[in-house]
Amino acid sequence: MSHRRPFARTLGIDFGLRRVGAAVSDPGRSIATPLEVYERRDAAQDARHYRKLVEENEIDRVVIGLPVHTSGQEGELAAKAREWGGWLITITGLPVFYFDERYTSKLADEILIGSGFKRQKRKGLRDMLAAQILLQGYLDAGCPETESPLQPLVDSEEESNGS
Repeated sequence: MSHRRPFARTLGIDFGLRRVGAAVSDPGRSIATPLEVYERRDAAQDARHYRKLVEENEIDRVVIGLPVHTSGQEGELAAKAREWGGWLITITGLPVFYFDERYTSKLADEILIGSGFKRQKRKGLRDMLAAQILLQGYLDAGCPETESPLQPLVDSEEESNGS
């Protein structure tokens, strides 16, 4: 079932217990752009913030990064991300999809270090850039509306040992 409206955008979320990074797609759903890092407050203020964000950016769907272990198993943080996604559905009325976000924060940090950002400045930008990386991955995958089974990731050392 498609919830697509003309010129609507997708909101990408890098969920965190204290900070939430956000990115937004273009209307054609091909390019992700960093949007903000939001410091969570309380449920009422957070609800106002996300309703306004969705309205101002003409959002018609949300993709939330699912923090999973390299084994592909979901842990406590993934459960909290799913719970928060359920809350977001109730306050925005929009469909929420989940997408594997393994290594997005690490990649974001590497990009920021490579760009010469100092540690304190990186902290403020990391979640927003991770949201952009997550959203771009979702867009590049064709904006799936169903979750793919999460596969274990093998690091390069394990691969070279044949395990």
